[in-house]
Amino acid sequence: MSSDPTTQWVSVGVVLDGDPIDLDGVNPWNKSWTSLNETALVRHPSYPTQVHDVATYTIEHEGRTITFAAGELSNQVWGFYLPSKPDTP
Repeated sequence: MSSDPTTQWVSVGVVLDGDPIDLDGVNPWNKSWTSLNETALVRHPSYPTQVHDVATYTIEHEGRTITFAAGELSNQVWGFYLPSKPDTP
């Protein structure tokens, strides 16, 4: 596993505040977010030298729990990230 903590999260996309985005089939803006009281280090997808410290959350949808990280990367511009999948042999 990489020692770079930013590799633990994969960018899903960047949207304006409230614009739809797909997190594993769910638009998070339409759900209640539960804070995990943890943060994640993530890279801005367009400017990878920019590292951001964003909050982590879960949402519930149809019996599933979706864990994600999200934060405001600039004014009214949000980045969303999902946990990276571990490498499989």
